[in-house]
Amino acid sequence: MARLTIRKVRKFYDKVEALKGIDLEVGEGEFCVFVGPSGCGKSTLLRSIAGLEDIDEGEIAIDGAVVNDLRPRDRDIAMVFQNYALYPFLTVFENIAFGLRARKTPDAEVRERVHRAAEMLGVTPFLDRTPRQLSGGQRQRVAIGRAVVRDARLFLFDEPLSNLDAQLRDGMRAEIKRLHQEIGKTTIYVTHDQIEAMTLADRIVLLRDGQIEQQGAPLDLFERPATRFVAGFLGSPQMNFIPCQLQNVDSRLEAMFADGRSLRLPSGQTKAISTYAGGSMILGVRPEHMRLATLGATARLNEAPLRALIDLVQPTGSRTYAQFRLDAVEVSVEMPAHSVERPGAEIDLLVDMDRVILIDPDTDHVIPHTTASSNTVASVSPKAAEAAL
Repeated sequence: MARLTIRKVRKFYDKVEALKGIDLEVGEGEFCVFVGPSGCGKSTLLRSIAGLEDIDEGEIAIDGAVVNDLRPRDRDIAMVFQNYALYPFLTVFENIAFGLRARKTPDAEVRERVHRAAEMLGVTPFLDRTPRQLSGGQRQRVAIGRAVVRDARLFLFDEPLSNLDAQLRDGMRAEIKRLHQEIGKTTIYVTHDQIEAMTLADRIVLLRDGQIEQQGAPLDLFERPATRFVAGFLGSPQMNFIPCQLQNVDSRLEAMFADGRSLRLPSGQTKAISTYAGGSMILGVRPEHMRLATLGATARLNEAPLRALIDLVQPTGSRTYAQFRLDAVEVSVEMPAHSVERPGAEIDLLVDMDRVILIDPDTDHVIPHTTASSNTVASVSPKAAEAAL
C-alpha cells in the first residue's frame, strides 16, 4: 500500500490551465474517487500521477518520495484504461501476464499470479481465448487482472466502466469494490458518474475547472455540500433550486416565493441565519426530502406543508417522480409508486425543512449552520503502454 501526496500541482496545455494548484493527500489503502464534469481536470490529474503527463509546477510523491522525474514504469503503479488496452493477438493468459514477463518474472511465479488473479475475477475459463472472443465486461475483467497481478503500490482506474452498458456497469462496480476490499491497495478511480463515485469511494474528490471544489466521505458531500455546484452534481434526480426571499414572520424565518407560497424554517435555524432576513436566497431541496401528505397523517417535527399541481409524472417501477411548478421553477418530487397516476392532480406535500439548504445567490456558497449544510471538509480552492506494464 502507498500514501500519495500532491502539492500545488499545476498543468498547462498552451495557455489553458488544466490543473490550478491541486493539494491532496490519499492515505494508505484508501479508495479515492476523482469525479466531476467533462473538462474539470480529473483525468489530467490521474495521468499526471501515472507519469503520462508532465506537470508544470508542484510535486507528486508516493510514500514521501517525489516521483516527478520518474518514468511511468518506475513509479510502481498499475493502471486500468477506459479502452481496456489489451493486445488483440495475445491470449487472456498472456495479456494478464504481459507486465510480469516484461519484468523478467520467473515462469512459475507468472503462472501462479495469473491463475490467482483470474480466479479472483472469474476469467479462468477464458485464459486460452483472445480478447475478440470476449464480451465487454470480460475484457474489462482481463484489463483489471493485468493490473492486479502486478501487486503494485498504487492502482489507477481511468473511467473503466464508461464503455459498458448499464447492467454490466452495476455488476462491475460491485466487483471492483469487492476486489478493493480483498487486496486493500491504495486506489485512485476517475469517473464522471456520480453514482459510481458515491457507491465506490471511501473519499470523493469533486473537481471543477481544474480545482478541488470539495472533498470528503460520500455522504458528507451529499448531505453537507459546500456550494451549489456540489449540491447539484451529487444526487439523481438532482437537487431542486428555488429562488426565494427570507422574511421574518412572527419571529420565525420563512422562505417566501414569488407566487405567494412559503416554507417555514425550523426555529433552530432562525438565530444562525437571522442576518440574512429580507435578502434573496436560493432554497435547495432534494426530491426525496418531500413526501405526500396522506389523509389523516400528522406532520413530523420541522416538516412544512406545500400544495402542488402536478404537470408531469414519470413512473420508474418502484418509485414515481412527479414535477410541479413553484414560482417559475420546475420542481421534482420522489414518491412511492402509484402515488400520482397522471398530470393535473393537486396534492399536498410535506417538506423536510431540516434537510433543505440555503444558498447565497451572489457567491453560490451554502450558508453555514443550516441543519443540512454544516461542512468541515470543503476545499475550495508510445508512454501509455509503459504505464500499464
